[in-house]
Amino acid sequence: MIRKILLPSILIVLTYGFWISPDFKEIAAGVAIFLFGMLSLEEGFKAFTGGTLERILRKSTNRYWKSLSFGIVSTTVMQSSSLVSVITISFLSAGLITLAAGIGIIFGANIGTTTGAWLIAGLGLKVKISAYAMPMLVFGIILVFQKSNTAKGFGYILAGLGFLFLGIHYMKEGFEAFKATIDLTEFAVEGYPGLFLFAGIGIFATVVMQSSHATLVLILTGLAAGQVTYENALALAIGANVGTCITAILGSLSANVEGKRLAVAHLIFNVITGVIAIAFINQFLWGVEGISAVVGIADDDYTLKLAVFHTLFNLTGVLVMSPMIGKLVQSLEGMLRAKAVSVVEPKHLSAATMEFPDTVMESVRKETLHLYDNALEIIAHGISLHRRDIFSDCELATIVEKPHQVIDIDIDEVYGRNVKVLYGSIVSYISEAQTQVTPEYSEDLYSLRLAGRHIVEALKDVKHLRKNLATFMVSDNAHIRGEYNNFRLQIGNILRQLGELREQSEAPDNLTILNLDGLKAEIEEIDVVANGSLDHLIRENLITERMATSIMNDSAYTFDISKNLIDMAETLFAARVLDLREAERDIALNEDELEEIIDEVKAEERMKVR
Repeated sequence: MIRKILLPSILIVLTYGFWISPDFKEIAAGVAIFLFGMLSLEEGFKAFTGGTLERILRKSTNRYWKSLSFGIVSTTVMQSSSLVSVITISFLSAGLITLAAGIGIIFGANIGTTTGAWLIAGLGLKVKISAYAMPMLVFGIILVFQKSNTAKGFGYILAGLGFLFLGIHYMKEGFEAFKATIDLTEFAVEGYPGLFLFAGIGIFATVVMQSSHATLVLILTGLAAGQVTYENALALAIGANVGTCITAILGSLSANVEGKRLAVAHLIFNVITGVIAIAFINQFLWGVEGISAVVGIADDDYTLKLAVFHTLFNLTGVLVMSPMIGKLVQSLEGMLRAKAVSVVEPKHLSAATMEFPDTVMESVRKETLHLYDNALEIIAHGISLHRRDIFSDCELATIVEKPHQVIDIDIDEVYGRNVKVLYGSIVSYISEAQTQVTPEYSEDLYSLRLAGRHIVEALKDVKHLRKNLATFMVSDNAHIRGEYNNFRLQIGNILRQLGELREQSEAPDNLTILNLDGLKAEIEEIDVVANGSLDHLIRENLITERMATSIMNDSAYTFDISKNLIDMAETLFAARVLDLREAERDIALNEDELEEIIDEVKAEERMKVR
């Protein structure tokens, strides 16, 4: 509703401004060109987020000071706190970083964004930067039309910088010309009324443009042209700082609860920082004058003094808020809770994680693990074993041989509640993501999709196996009971070993696919039809024909369950680094090699029997 009213209002105001003053057109055009430059710059940096930035982020957020430093450095380099906020929300939603680390990055981004004011005040307003803009635009546009993603990325960055410089030039020229028509300093308001009024204007301008950098450039160019008083410029800068969190808030609307918590933390930080800046404005002014005297800033160089003020109050905000991060995280987790649902829904999939390839991959991987965790309980109960027994230190053979009651479970009902919706969401998310990522990532997404399918197929086979297993595992016939307990033992053993491999897979250098070759060979060896144990039971009349038929069918189901679980693990528990995963696949045994090893093992066993 607000957007529907806001856009027509802005268009009406701009039309009126264009009509009454040609100089206003130049200022508005400067703002538009600057904002377009920001978009181009963000697009350029996104081209380099296909792995490098993500790996740096994962390694740079395990300590608060590291996440704070990452926020400062990344925002300084990219000159876009908005892009850093979007990246942070995306990574937090994907579960790659913690909420505390995300807050640290946002705090750092607030400090990093002050470097823009320094560059504009120290260089942009004192040098004719439009002369540098034209070559950047020419070279940038040429690179944008290249096929290479890297070349395109550099092209967008160059073009973005060119548009930024050009926008600053037009705003500066527009304010200079505008002064001959009307002097905006006539509308200056002194004291605290002026502080609150112009802080509100700064908030509004930043919400409309969704860029504190653009608002700051507008303030600095107006201040340089004498169209804004120094005191009112300080208030505008405070308002721009508060208004910049609108990007994080909008970005969090499509994020999960973690992303929303981060957006609220950003809002709290900026509001508290703004209140501190207004409440202690006189003290900050004394500080600015003292720093200016030390570093040699002239008394009348108000643009650089504004840059000092902007940095000073953001640093103060970080110093005040840093000791309270732990309590802030606790408060946000208590205030914004994940909604309780009767049907299990995705934890890690959201539109926010669709922004960058690595967050797409990690979101799908984590959600498929979520799917596996839900399916694991159904599989365990389907073969009448408890998860605590499967993952205990006790011998599984001993647990299986103990007299057990059949665990009561409605597989269809639990599947519909805990798996069906989740699996459908993963498939839909992957289908959408594959249209936006490179072929390399698309292939890996397809593999993860297959992993989800293997999980679902294993569940269907468990449902079929359970029909006879529930009867024969408690049968008075020790032989048929023993065979079905062997089926339970095989599946339980697979689940236990996959649990161990899952823990090992968290170490990025671990080649888990190689560990699965032994499991593949194992399930081939214990096939009751192939190893002759079923023939023995039939010849000795130890089981009935009906029992024999059931064993044959259910042996196939057991094999399929085991194979589906192993195939799932090859993708889901494999090393997450792409190059390392390729190495695993190259080294892993193919089916022909595996059959040769199995035949050799069987031949050795026959020799021993003779």
